[in-house]
Amino acid sequence: DWTPYNSTCLDLIGWDSIPLTLGISFDFGGTYLYFAIPQAIYDAFIIAPSKGTYFNSNIRNAGYSYAKI
Repeated sequence: DWTPYNSTCLDLIGWDSIPLTLGISFDFGGTYLYFAIPQAIYDAFIIAPSKGTYFNSNIRNAGYSYAKI
């Protein structure tokens, strides 16, 4: 399921717990899937006061595999 977020850089966030896949649709128009994201990272991302800062520090720069869709 995709959830809308009112963020300066994110439009939608989706999560699938079985393959541990995080989907993010960005304001600039790109949508990406990030693979093998631990549940704890996703949980912290959802409650982070700044989704963009958390994403940059703990997902994008952490070396997770991803694909643009």
